[in-house]
Amino acid sequence: MPATIQVVLQSDVDNVGKSGELVRVRPGYARNYLIPRQLAVPATTAAVNRITHEKAVAIAKSDKARKEANDVAAKISATTITLHQRVGEDNKLFGSVTTKDIEAAAKAKGLDIDRKKMHLAEAIKALGTYELTVKLFSDVTAKLKVEVVAK
Repeated sequence: MPATIQVVLQSDVDNVGKSGELVRVRPGYARNYLIPRQLAVPATTAAVNRITHEKAVAIAKSDKARKEANDVAAKISATTITLHQRVGEDNKLFGSVTTKDIEAAAKAKGLDIDRKKMHLAEAIKALGTYELTVKLFSDVTAKLKVEVVAK
């Protein structure tokens, strides 16, 4: 009986490996736990080739998404959004400007930015120009300028 066998992981398994990795495990662990729960498949040449192909496709998709995110980041960085709000004494706003308001104004300008990707430290409660970060991809961010003026 072999001491270890090779399997290709179908999903992440703690203390074993990540999805798509070729790992060596004990035969009983593979036979009784990993394979019945579809966490792994035996490492046949077809399975290894399929995983290699899936990795190549995933890398290509990731590169395409990163390129698109860079294009959108350049467009966002070149845009300034102006919001007209009612103000009271000392130029304080009635209410506050949130990411929901900024998202609506961006859509009006033709930018499709998800408000969940915007990072606003705290709600805007005064007039002025603010800069907020928009995280578009794991390593692609853009700075969006928001100008709040009196109505």
